[in-house]
Amino acid sequence: MNRKEEKISMEKELRIIISGGGTGGHIFPAVSIANAIIELRSDAKILFVGAEGRMEMQRVPDAGYKIIGLPIAGFDRKHLWKNIAVLMKLARSQWKARSIIKNFRPQVAVGVGGYASGPTLKTAGMMGVPTLIQEQNSYAGVTNKLLAQKARKICVAYEGMEKFFPGDKIIMTGNPVRQNLTKDMPSKDEALRSFHLQSGKKTVLIVGGSLGARTINNTLIAGLSAIKANSDVQFIWQTGKFYHPQVMKAIKATGELPNLFVTDFIKDMAAAYAAADLVISRAGAGSISEFCLLNKPVVLVPSPNVAEDHQTKNALALVNKQAAIYVKDSEAENTLLNIALATVTDDRKLKELSENIAKLALPDSAKIIAQEVIKLAEESL
Repeated sequence: MNRKEEKISMEKELRIIISGGGTGGHIFPAVSIANAIIELRSDAKILFVGAEGRMEMQRVPDAGYKIIGLPIAGFDRKHLWKNIAVLMKLARSQWKARSIIKNFRPQVAVGVGGYASGPTLKTAGMMGVPTLIQEQNSYAGVTNKLLAQKARKICVAYEGMEKFFPGDKIIMTGNPVRQNLTKDMPSKDEALRSFHLQSGKKTVLIVGGSLGARTINNTLIAGLSAIKANSDVQFIWQTGKFYHPQVMKAIKATGELPNLFVTDFIKDMAAAYAAADLVISRAGAGSISEFCLLNKPVVLVPSPNVAEDHQTKNALALVNKQAAIYVKDSEAENTLLNIALATVTDDRKLKELSENIAKLALPDSAKIIAQEVIKLAEESL
């Protein structure tokens, strides 16, 4: 194939960039969108653009997709003088994004949030590439608010997003979740066996996000004696890699805990959800979407360390509809475990939470977003 034929062939191919990451809450939706695009158009070429040193650089290739990293970093809001280096990285990232877009020649660029999505989508827009952003939270971040000015479509998961974005661009899609959660759910007994736990006992799943959560982990460490005393309730605890050694040391000091399964990272979340009667979690938008789709009763402990305190706003969107229980991060160590134990043994409360959260589910999010992405790409072919 000569150069001219290669250029014509490239122009007919469907080529899509997906950018963002930083946490599982951005990566899992991004991969789900990519998978949905491939299901609809098996010939599509997808390139991910992430941030160097962040978890997407491992998780995206694990999912079977190519990724290129940008030398981008987040702004330091506490030490403003440190942002000179951040601004230099931003400039380098925009230059690299330009090179990536020029070489890959996408028909559309998709942003899912995270450091890399800013320079990638801004550069794509400046180069005339149509863009679509997916806002996962009930309170839009600064980057997405800026990117929305040039975006063709804005996919959201909460009502009332017109206060952040132009109403004519908004599509209510919900947040994509990991496909295996809805396709490969084992039975509860099978799931419990995989965690070496007993059938017939109430089970609490504790997840602090893919990176772990200090407050939730500290609360459980302080409550190990209570966990030991409540042997009729069992626990599956994802600590996060950073906190795992500290947690294991505390467990060793407490003694044998047959009603507790601990791991740094749960690979099979479908099994973890199948086993759980109640979930304790941060209030990331992706996690909340999973709870809604799976009708899982949940106690939400929003992280106070996120931009615009969007996790609290995510949690309250559920709490206001009696679809979740809310515990403030600052009050968790005193109240969280007692609330969880009281809730998981209250069948009436579990049923109420399950029924109410089910009403908020938006299924097929990844497919709906993929259809919009393909439509934008085909328009520019």
